[in-house]
Amino acid sequence: MDQRVITLFHESIEAKMQAGEELAPLIAHASQAIVNALLNDKKILTCGNGISAAQAQIFTACLLDRFEHERPSLPALSLGTDLTTQTAISADYSFNDVYARQIRAIGQPGDLLVLLSSDGNNSNLLQAISAAHEKDIQIIALTGRDGGDAALLLDSRDIELRAALNSRPRIHEVHLLTLFCLCDLIEQQLFGGFES
Repeated sequence: MDQRVITLFHESIEAKMQAGEELAPLIAHASQAIVNALLNDKKILTCGNGISAAQAQIFTACLLDRFEHERPSLPALSLGTDLTTQTAISADYSFNDVYARQIRAIGQPGDLLVLLSSDGNNSNLLQAISAAHEKDIQIIALTGRDGGDAALLLDSRDIELRAALNSRPRIHEVHLLTLFCLCDLIEQQLFGGFES
């Protein structure tokens, strides 16, 4: 059992190192896009399903509260946290509409959508991409595997941060570390250097 645990740690480290080398410039670019939106008094919307929804909430919490340093709150909203809204939309329309309807209602041009999906094929997330484009909202998509259908829907202004791995747990681990990197870079760009 001990060896299995050590093997899992090694697999996680290797996946993160590989993804980090491939994604570093894109993560930096994505952080600049988020900072630009915030500097223009826009908000950050997040969405995902399952574990990806939990990670979207973590990212939102880090923006609204703080990451590593004391600083002003940043405007962010996780679209997956309101169970009443999700079940109302699902009952009256379809689960495929739970994010798109919210984006159409509260999204404004210049806002930014951070979308998470381990395979990029969930219909409700594909609908969210279309709704964001209709509202002139840039997308940062954290995807996995080959990016799925989500990668095909992104336009030239959007940024895909793809963890090109086949293991779902490794994809989620890379996504969480990516979100933490974004938080760090956002704080550094908006609030300057912090003493360790």
